[in-house]
Amino acid sequence: MSRIQQYQSSFTIGELDPLLRGRIDLQQYYSSVDLAENVIFEPQGGFSRRPGLRFLTDLTSDNAANGTMLIPFEFSTEQSFMIVATALSGIAIRFRFYADNTLLTNINGTGLSYADYNVGTVYSVGTYDINKLYYTQSSDTLILVHENFAPFKIVRGANNTTWTISALSLTIPKVAFTTSLTTPSGTITPDAVDGTVKITASSSIFSSGNVDQFINVTNGFGRARIIQFNSSTEVLVVTEVPFFSTDAIASGNYQIESGYEDAWANSRGWPRTCTFHEGRLYFGGSASLPTTLFGSKVNDFFNFKQSEALDDDAIQISLTTDVVNAITGIRSGRDLQIFTTGAEFFIPQADLDPITPSNITVKSATRRGSKFGIRPQAAESGTLFIQRQGKALREMLFSDVELSYVANNVSLLSSHMIIDPQRMALRAATDTTEGDLLLILNGSSTAGYRSSSTGFTGTIAAFMLNRGQQIVAPSSLSTDGDFVDVGVELANIYVITKRTIDSSTKYYLEVFDDDRTTDSSIQYFTGATTPDQGLPGSTTAGSLSHLEGETVKVIRDDIVDTDQTVSSGNVTLGGIPASYAEVGLDYTVTVKTQPFEPRLSSGTVQGQRRRILEVSPILFRTQNLTLNGKEIALNSVPISGAGTVPTFTGTKKTQGFLGYSRDAQITISQNQPVFFTLLALDYKVSVGQ
Repeated sequence: MSRIQQYQSSFTIGELDPLLRGRIDLQQYYSSVDLAENVIFEPQGGFSRRPGLRFLTDLTSDNAANGTMLIPFEFSTEQSFMIVATALSGIAIRFRFYADNTLLTNINGTGLSYADYNVGTVYSVGTYDINKLYYTQSSDTLILVHENFAPFKIVRGANNTTWTISALSLTIPKVAFTTSLTTPSGTITPDAVDGTVKITASSSIFSSGNVDQFINVTNGFGRARIIQFNSSTEVLVVTEVPFFSTDAIASGNYQIESGYEDAWANSRGWPRTCTFHEGRLYFGGSASLPTTLFGSKVNDFFNFKQSEALDDDAIQISLTTDVVNAITGIRSGRDLQIFTTGAEFFIPQADLDPITPSNITVKSATRRGSKFGIRPQAAESGTLFIQRQGKALREMLFSDVELSYVANNVSLLSSHMIIDPQRMALRAATDTTEGDLLLILNGSSTAGYRSSSTGFTGTIAAFMLNRGQQIVAPSSLSTDGDFVDVGVELANIYVITKRTIDSSTKYYLEVFDDDRTTDSSIQYFTGATTPDQGLPGSTTAGSLSHLEGETVKVIRDDIVDTDQTVSSGNVTLGGIPASYAEVGLDYTVTVKTQPFEPRLSSGTVQGQRRRILEVSPILFRTQNLTLNGKEIALNSVPISGAGTVPTFTGTKKTQGFLGYSRDAQITISQNQPVFFTLLALDYKVSVGQ
């Protein structure tokens, strides 16, 4: 038998799709792992235990089971908020506001920690789906749209507890869902051929209902929209096609085209997507007009009614293609990007000219389609979106080589980790030691997905991205229960979890915290803010009613105490803490290397018996580690004092692994809820027949 030494210096491919397990010809194989659960990969090459979760609020009584949405709101460079929306009832949404991971109370002086909004009449359905809520922000105003009820806004007032929620006062454009043509008796005479024109009739043919309807000249030239009713014989119009002359137009040579009505209404549905772009508010698609894009007048954000087609006038354009491309998302990027069910489009701007009614055109970019309900996310110079079928993550990116947009498959090597995606959020890198972190919330439906994906329901697929280094490193984040929502407010990642606590289903708002190693946790320290608590003066730690009846981990001054069961909201600590204590739920950390393949000149070792002889992990500030179930002694004398968890940095040579296998994989895990970072892995394997 031969002995071979292998060194894996990088894990920046992350977890590899099981379909690629045989592709030992790929360079990516040697920087990947077979399994990555509850770790975050780092652009430097290693990986760390994911942060724990800090408990914030029990949302169960807000009817979070009906649906939730986490909405970031950046008021200024110094102030940002996370707004938590829950589907309180069939016609109401409850909003809670958080700043610095703290729930704001006494909203608008009511003494309440929330504000409710009645959405009014709901179009087409008995109960709205809050997952279809779409939002955009400008300054202190958050615009929210939903295809089943009228758009509304949330405005932050003079301080953090003043919030106004009200319907948008829109000037709605007219469209013809059905048209009718009438031929009145009597002549009409324009007083000009172009622009705003007064039309005088020889008999009473006009009514107030003709406003926003059209006059078409059938024998000659001219088409004009009626903008003002003066009398039964006089109206003002704006021409779309100039009249040939100011001569009278005889009866039978013109028609009044009727049937134009509000584009959005309780009887037709409402806009489904929105964004701001170059001084306009854009609405993309609606229940009855799924392929139409609307742009407001410049700096008159709520006025969508077209008038004289000047450069700052409102805009309306439909995606006229060979298939129905219902708009699923719009984003202001290099261009105004439009995502639909069947393709991706953009509005080109020649020489960086602004978009106007006279120059607007929609160009097809790629033909992939995106899933409705998942907002595209900006990442460096590209836009990330979930493909229509919900099985691939793609990036819409302008290629200087092809001089067009492309939509590369970012998840090609790990698409098994995406299953029934429900939400997507991106936390941009906050320093040079981390990459952008894209978080994809997986749902519960397994229909149409491979068996290798079914284990990822209720998890978060976390993609660490670094375009400069061409790094895409995914891992799976799980918890005791399910993740049901995720959102990012600057550097803070909020989640809503669904847990079974004391035999009851609970919905909790929690936030990832780099200083914690347990989930749904409460910490006890001097200066703590609710729900965290101050240092206890005894061995009893309270305020744990949200974990009633659960077995929890207890960490006290870097000492891991024995597991405790929460009773009456309390647990017993192993001693009185001097600086801090943490109590929360445990979560499993597992990384499994790929089957050993040394790339010998004589060929592969696939199918041969292999035995791991020695493993030398290179660690950074690590407090606990197990290799193939064997706990590694990191220090014979604790650094922090008697009884506390030691912290180790360096290479730890480990021997004593028994048994042969056909894979020779190394499973890296922990049996204590403490920190670890693994930078590289050096190991020796015996290979035989």
